[in-house]
Amino acid sequence: MKTSVFAAAVAALLVVPSLFAPSLFAPGAATAADLVPYGQPAPYGQPGRGYFWQGPYVGANLGYQWGSVSNAGNDPSGVMGGIQAGYNWQFGQFVLGGETDLQLSDADDRFAGWKFSNPWFGTLRGRAGYAMNNILLYGTVGLAYGTIRAQSLALGIEESRTTYGWTAGAGLEVALTSNWSAKAEYLYIDLNDRSFALTGTDHGMSSSVLRFGVNYRF
Repeated sequence: MKTSVFAAAVAALLVVPSLFAPSLFAPGAATAADLVPYGQPAPYGQPGRGYFWQGPYVGANLGYQWGSVSNAGNDPSGVMGGIQAGYNWQFGQFVLGGETDLQLSDADDRFAGWKFSNPWFGTLRGRAGYAMNNILLYGTVGLAYGTIRAQSLALGIEESRTTYGWTAGAGLEVALTSNWSAKAEYLYIDLNDRSFALTGTDHGMSSSVLRFGVNYRF
């Protein structure tokens, strides 16, 4: 199951350019430069359009999370979504930046009388990418944090622990207009073990996230 979901995630990352940038694949269609013209003079004090990725942005995303809880047989999964904000610096075709996001998730799983869930998580990451006209390919790595919740189904008692860890992933972003872009992104998230009095042992959570989103640049 996890293998098929991961394969679907990779396939989605490969398919997105053809969805959002048909000009790259359809002969005779408008070129990528028609979307975000490169090399044109910009108003005084503003970056040129060849530097579309430069500057601050905010956005929203929606996707799917699946993973496993350490020292338990639970494999939480479910829909997740949230908001993100960041800033990029562009040096020619190279783009460096930072991004933070906050997510709500309904990923949970019931097994052997226990329910584990990850109701929310966030990340603070660096990004490094390579821009090709209106397409940005990038990798990302940084800090992850969030809450792991355990619940005894027999007693109806639950316990939550907030923990931190690391995250890494990759994605692509496509400029649609001079301000709007769409993206597809895969992240692996590893939240460290915390001690749970309810279960009498430590639990952490590792999960994968595939999400799609939009960003607005100022």
